[in-house]
Amino acid sequence: MKPKELLERAQKLAAHYRVTEGKKFRLKDVDPDDTAWLKEEQKPQSKEALEHGIAALADFQEMLYAQDRWSVLLIFQAMDAAGKDGAIKHVMSGVNPQGCQVVSFKGPTSEDLDHDYMWRCAKQLPQRGCIGIFNRSYYEETLAVRVNPSFLAAQKLPPELVTKKIWDERFEDIRNFEKYLTRNGTVVRKFFLHVSKEEQLKRFLSRLDEPEKNWKFSPTDASSRSSWGDYMEAYEETIRHTSTEDSPWYVVPADNKWFTRIVVASVVVDTLSSLDLHFPKVDAAKRKELAQVRETLLAKG
Repeated sequence: MKPKELLERAQKLAAHYRVTEGKKFRLKDVDPDDTAWLKEEQKPQSKEALEHGIAALADFQEMLYAQDRWSVLLIFQAMDAAGKDGAIKHVMSGVNPQGCQVVSFKGPTSEDLDHDYMWRCAKQLPQRGCIGIFNRSYYEETLAVRVNPSFLAAQKLPPELVTKKIWDERFEDIRNFEKYLTRNGTVVRKFFLHVSKEEQLKRFLSRLDEPEKNWKFSPTDASSRSSWGDYMEAYEETIRHTSTEDSPWYVVPADNKWFTRIVVASVVVDTLSSLDLHFPKVDAAKRKELAQVRETLLAKG
């Protein structure tokens, strides 16, 4: 596949699932089983396209690292078994580990709870030239914490700060935080892998029935199913209030893993291609110095 064709396809697929004008977003408008214009019989060709995308991503990442100007933060949010780990593993398989860091955020520690809710994520932000991946993030504060009041109580906030406005205030905090990151050269892209309740059940049963997958399952994984409607409402509200032109959400259908990975790869390739990445140019003085070094190496055999 030619580079220009690859970038055009990536741009088209990324745009199809981008949410930038949050007020109009409704989760019901995205079918978790959707595969856009790609059909099941096109899966082999799609996998080949994914391989081309992964190769392009590796090239862009090398320039990102060498240029040392931008950093990229990829945030993955989803219900359990939606395929976050698999998407990260496959899409980023060609990236140099030296320029990429994956951080998985579990339940907060006692130290985390003694700080503001952004603290544990802020200290894991990627440095210039690197891609940072958050497997869950500060968005748990408007998702799991909102659905489970006991999580909010554990944060030990002064009672007068816990008002009916707290979620709107957190949406505002997050928008401002991401605007700050953008203004400092960190490009933020956010993915919600949208799996259906029916497909999640199939994947849970697979983890229980196949011994080699037992390690993936925790009894707590199934607890959120009883609050599925509350979670979907929380996701919709979060996406509606925190989607911006600079830091968009991508609501990615996740019932078909092969398609999920293609969309994620397309978004990352499209994002990196928009940054005018290039290898640093060497000035005349440096070229002269390198030429002298070359002569010295050749003279010494």
